[in-house]
Amino acid sequence: MSEKPPNPGKNVLIVYAHQEPKSMNGSLKNAAVDVLSKMGCRVTISDLYAMNFNAAATRNDIKGDLCNPQHFCYGVETMEAFKKGCLCEDILKEQNKIHDADLVIFQFPLYWFSFPAIMKGWIDRCFVQGFAFDTPGCYETGLLKGKRALLSFTTGGTEHMFSKEGIRGDIRYLLWPIQHGIMQFCGFEVLAPQISYAPEHVSEERRKEMLNNWTQRLENIWHENPIDCTPP
Repeated sequence: MSEKPPNPGKNVLIVYAHQEPKSMNGSLKNAAVDVLSKMGCRVTISDLYAMNFNAAATRNDIKGDLCNPQHFCYGVETMEAFKKGCLCEDILKEQNKIHDADLVIFQFPLYWFSFPAIMKGWIDRCFVQGFAFDTPGCYETGLLKGKRALLSFTTGGTEHMFSKEGIRGDIRYLLWPIQHGIMQFCGFEVLAPQISYAPEHVSEERRKEMLNNWTQRLENIWHENPIDCTPP
């Protein structure tokens, strides 16, 4: 009987939000699956558009009776439902994926300086109090402590546009509410973002270079240190 490897692979969850499999985001997602799988990682994908994931946070997220049906408060109701195991099935499935993951990669195109709505809805519905954070139980003591998060995304604008001198401003300011206000708040260690600038407006050679850079980075991803998410 063969022995198990001394260092079993890590678990990676890729939360993917793009409608077109042939897009740059699709290629970046596929590259991550290929590289991480070859490294011995167990890779799980939440393909939000393919899943037709419901982005709306509603009363339907709670099974059974509400705590206060006369005055509905989503945060309170989902917190209590999580404690009682009464969240709806699609949330529980995603929370189980998060629970098992050592690293969560968010792969998406930047929409209006933020996530696509379907990905923001995934966060709104899955990162409920009692599962992702509590009070106390945020930032250094966030309930997802020990896990890592990485934003990999494409932009419509060039790198210069997202610089201090550019028309859209330093991208570190743009990412602060996501990396610090969501990921660090829930206890994640945040890795440097992987930003693929304006892939629709560059040469095929440059797009291949972007994919190659991502591939090379992933080969050493477990040796990276978390970043300071505070804006300059």
